[in-house]
Amino acid sequence: MSAMMFSKKPKEGSYRGVLILDEGLNIELPFNFEFSYQDKKPRIVIRNADEKIVVDEIEIKKDSLFFKMPVFDTEFRCRFTSNNWEGIWINHYRKDKNKIRFKAEYGTDQRFEFAAGPSEPLLEGRWETHFSPQTKDSTLAIGLFHHIEQSKYISGTFLTETGDYRYLEGILHEKKLYLSCFDGSHAFLFIADLQSPGTLKGKFYSGAHWVENWEAVKNEYIQLKDAEQITLFKSNEVLNFSFPDPDKNTVTLNDPKFLNKPVIIQIMGTWCPNCMDETKYLSELYKRYQAEGLEIVALAFEKTEDFEKAKRQVLRLKSKLNVEYDILITQQIGKDKASQSLPLLNKISAFPTTLFLNREHKIVKTHTGFSGPATGKEYEVFKQSTEQLILQLLKN
Repeated sequence: MSAMMFSKKPKEGSYRGVLILDEGLNIELPFNFEFSYQDKKPRIVIRNADEKIVVDEIEIKKDSLFFKMPVFDTEFRCRFTSNNWEGIWINHYRKDKNKIRFKAEYGTDQRFEFAAGPSEPLLEGRWETHFSPQTKDSTLAIGLFHHIEQSKYISGTFLTETGDYRYLEGILHEKKLYLSCFDGSHAFLFIADLQSPGTLKGKFYSGAHWVENWEAVKNEYIQLKDAEQITLFKSNEVLNFSFPDPDKNTVTLNDPKFLNKPVIIQIMGTWCPNCMDETKYLSELYKRYQAEGLEIVALAFEKTEDFEKAKRQVLRLKSKLNVEYDILITQQIGKDKASQSLPLLNKISAFPTTLFLNREHKIVKTHTGFSGPATGKEYEVFKQSTEQLILQLLKN
């Protein structure tokens, strides 16, 4: 690319980014971001509905632009001209189909290339949703959709028994629903036809590696299995474990720091978007209640058994999210290993899974998955019940 074809710096302003999930079928996942300079340092802010993701690990060399997503081990490598960027997004968690072509166009903050007319509140509310319907792999979810400012622009998410799909944003255009999310880990695209009477049928794309059918019907009364009844536990036995912190100091619940204190155990991974949302919330709780005696410990089940690589990701998450509680490195991978590590539990079926311990370090409650701030009311209900339990544990 000659020097005549690019600016010395990318242009400040709004961009419409696109991940090309399927070149042959022209399946594109759009998202919006702002590029600017703060104290002469480049800065990107990615938007998904109410979420804003600040990206500041950015390097510019001649006509090339490199940036890492915060928290997650993914990155962009691209070139820029005066108005456009083009390159790839690399997901280092995956071994196959981990590079997706990326392009961005300057000067637009429109997500999908349709104009939104006056709203018909056809999607507002709860939708009983089935992914891979009529198959042995069918799973139940709850679609939560909201018309933004009485338009056909839509925000929403899907609740499942293992967490939520975080912040989705899109549009209802000519009885067709388009929703997308890009947060550095999730690269989600939903397309569906709104059929009569009130049925959605379409495709769900996750990156370039996954596509499945989904369908939904309006059902304000649909509920999922109670998140406190999925992971069962032996309530009359004391929980303990032994894992190293990033400095390789062995930590157990017998350490003086935890003696005679209620403890929250977070079973998580730095690669997990729902874990990221829970970590933000638990960090708030820790700052509020640590002085009163609450302790929190996270057990990190990373995508690698390599201690140093896992350490880098754990320290990066702690720095980005300002986490003050301990995160231990298990050097184990997956739900099966997590289950084996904690034999007082019947199983770990999701990351995150959260354990609430009393002062004797006996489990009093478990919670599978995490319904984060994108879920609205569900998130507020979870916070209220959690803080009531913490106050009770601190009091007893």
